[in-house]
Amino acid sequence: MKKILMISSLAIALVTAVFANGKAAAPAAENDGTIRWAYWGSGERVEISQKAIDLYESRNPGVKINPEVSGGAGDHFVKVDTQLAGGMGPDIIQMGGNIYDYSDVILSLNAYAGTLLDVDAIDDSAIESGTINGELKGVSTGVTMPALVYNKTMIEKAGVPLPSFTMTYAEFRNYLVLLKSKLPAGTYPMQDIGVTSSSSTAFGYWTRFNGTPLYDGDTNSTAVTAAAAQKYLDLFKDYRDNGLVPPPDVAAGFAESNADTSALIAGKVAIAFLFTNQLSGYQAATTDELNFLEFPGAAATKALWQAPSQFYTVNKDSKNIEETVKFINFLVNDPEAAKILGSNRGASASSSARAAGAGSATDQKVFDYLEKSKDHASMETDHVPNDTEFNSTLFLIYQRVAFGQIDTKEGGKQVADLIQRMISK
Repeated sequence: MKKILMISSLAIALVTAVFANGKAAAPAAENDGTIRWAYWGSGERVEISQKAIDLYESRNPGVKINPEVSGGAGDHFVKVDTQLAGGMGPDIIQMGGNIYDYSDVILSLNAYAGTLLDVDAIDDSAIESGTINGELKGVSTGVTMPALVYNKTMIEKAGVPLPSFTMTYAEFRNYLVLLKSKLPAGTYPMQDIGVTSSSSTAFGYWTRFNGTPLYDGDTNSTAVTAAAAQKYLDLFKDYRDNGLVPPPDVAAGFAESNADTSALIAGKVAIAFLFTNQLSGYQAATTDELNFLEFPGAAATKALWQAPSQFYTVNKDSKNIEETVKFINFLVNDPEAAKILGSNRGASASSSARAAGAGSATDQKVFDYLEKSKDHASMETDHVPNDTEFNSTLFLIYQRVAFGQIDTKEGGKQVADLIQRMISK
């Protein structure tokens, strides 16, 4: 709710105009019974979501589902914030790790658990991940895990052996150096994954690997010091200085928010960061074959984690609560829906949906990665409070270092100060 209260009256006045993005239909009239589903994504996600909608509507004559789609998470939350502030929020709001920031505006589903929503079929860990202060606020769309993905076709064409699934950081750097020596001019071994405009996950992984996790909710504290943050910035400065990632002006040309804005899909890099649920969308955007490998050091430190990909949440002011919960139950638990949706929003956390099996070879790669990496994972670190603001500001600090505006020591200090500010807000 904190974010919503900050929206200006001008934004509220513009609420009816924010949907002109071509992909999303206009909001339905408030009382016409239509279920409005707001989510972010592009390409494959839009296509499979519509197929799921079509199936549900065919089974439920008279029910209408209206998708309201944003290309990326940033645009999605700007739109949703504006809608909520104007009293025109959608019925279903797709959430990420920032679900806690919206707990005041989303409905507790406790009253529907076991009736309209089959929670018995959903893994206990997935139910727990969407529970805030004893209230089920979000239903996991599926589970996911951080991963590196490589372009198998590009690497084989360059005459380089494929990377090992598990490597140390030293082995990984050596592999990047080998790739650099063989790739064509203008292409780079790896995307600059240090911090992107839409993800600080690589930094969160490294802090776990380094033994300095980002945040402990029980003590409301962080283990990240200025020196630890500088160490991370130095790691990527080394990669940058040695051409193992693109220079900052090249990297800045790729938003890395989805396949359409990816340096990997554009053929500029051989290795990139993804969450496992993103593989299907990225694979659909290229004829090259993509495969997974683990983040360096995961085997030794169990620094990986399995997490909910996103959540389906219900606006507490929805006029169609029961029908909305029924549709969410379909998306999460129905075997036919599972076949359609695949792993795009995560590998299903529902036993009834998993019974449908992998819907594609790409989905099978996701299941295989989760199985192979589960022993190199541990419980997810708590999210830093004010998660969205933390990520966007961390990205700005990272960019200042990348472009040489500040050195890594000053950058480390600013990162440590940022985390403390988020905790203290």
